Amino acid sequence: MRADAEKNRSQVLTVARDVVTEHGTDASMRDIARRAGVGLATLLRHFPTREALFEALLCTNLDALTQKADELEASTSADKALLSWFRELVAFTQSYRGVVAMMAAAHTNPDSALYASCAAVHAAGARLLLHAQGEGTARADMSGDDLFALITALGWAVDQPSFAPRADHLLHIVASGILTNPSSNDAKKAAY
Repeated sequence: MRADAEKNRSQVLTVARDVVTEHGTDASMRDIARRAGVGLATLLRHFPTREALFEALLCTNLDALTQKADELEASTSADKALLSWFRELVAFTQSYRGVVAMMAAAHTNPDSALYASCAAVHAAGARLLLHAQGEGTARADMSGDDLFALITALGWAVDQPSFAPRADHLLHIVASGILTNPSSNDAKKAAY
């Protein structure tokens, strides 16, 4: 990629991150281009779809969450690893309003630009859940799909202004439902 094209791409991503943080996933592509100081055609040349732009924006975060699952799995008990990772993923969903709906749609759509990153996060969560189930610390009747659905539901709920102030409490309730025998201290620590 030419130096000027790389500079434009980098500028678009920097501005897009700010605009999406302000306005959520419905941020205008035209507004992003304008604020980045490039034409809409330039933006679309780098990111032909909204999903392609979000894949570029979110890939680093989603890859970090996948890596975090590996680190937690290797460094702490299975139940603590699962709940810490769950907490971090929900916190991530709060950083970009509307990202939950995009992730929920993308994780089963191989044509989506977000599919690979969402599938990796889904697989990481499923692996942590299986590990906790193997140790008898997580419900045996849950699947990775159930875990992803709970993350999606909780992410959607805390994305709503009326539920946002209760995010930690809701996370605690959901986390307590995942564990088979949660001690109140462990579930509270995982939720905060």
